[in-house]
Amino acid sequence: MAKIVAVDDDVAILELVKINLEIQGHEVHTANEGVTGFALVQQELPQLAILDVMMPGVDGYTVCQRIRKNEDTKDIPVLMLTALGVIDDKVKGFDVGADDYLTKPFEIPELLVRVRALLRRSGDVPASSTLPEILSVGDVTLVPENLEVKIGEGLSKLTPTEFEILNCLVQNHGQTIGLGKLLQDVWGYNPDDDVETIRVHVRHLRTKLDKVSHGKKYIETIYGGGYRFHPEGVPAK
Repeated sequence: MAKIVAVDDDVAILELVKINLEIQGHEVHTANEGVTGFALVQQELPQLAILDVMMPGVDGYTVCQRIRKNEDTKDIPVLMLTALGVIDDKVKGFDVGADDYLTKPFEIPELLVRVRALLRRSGDVPASSTLPEILSVGDVTLVPENLEVKIGEGLSKLTPTEFEILNCLVQNHGQTIGLGKLLQDVWGYNPDDDVETIRVHVRHLRTKLDKVSHGKKYIETIYGGGYRFHPEGVPAK
């Protein structure tokens, strides 16, 4: 199974997470503050990091930023585990590079579902993106083995989550993909209140596409419906 690093200053929660993940067969390493936690991630190079946000000294947001800026750890999926539950706090977590966000108090089955979903894409290639060859649609080429998207001569590196989202949209190009389907296909679950997760990741994905697309837009927001990918660019209205 997977190697996981969990960082939380609440000893009881840390032990609860450790025991339940070990029951599932995972190897779990723990730390109770941010500096030690980041050092542990660098040392162990796990398939997943679980970070509490509110820790004394170095908080979880900062640890997540350091993980994303470090060449050896930048692709490790990060699950933020925190008592904060408002939308602004979720957005901040995603903005610093978190892949998912679970609010305390949480149920163990929900934790396990989210861990399983993140581990699906903890390797070099997301599970649903192990394509037999490079996938090209219109102006856009996906390079699964490098988690990259190529538009013309431009090349952009994506996070595993961004690549999963783009892959889902590309393979269903021309169709409206609902938020529920994206959550199910990319995250592996379908909670009713987690659409902000998708919106933040799509915003980041669009920003990266914009840098190599020379002004052309590819992802259309279908209000009340979801998103639609246009291989030749979103038609002018």
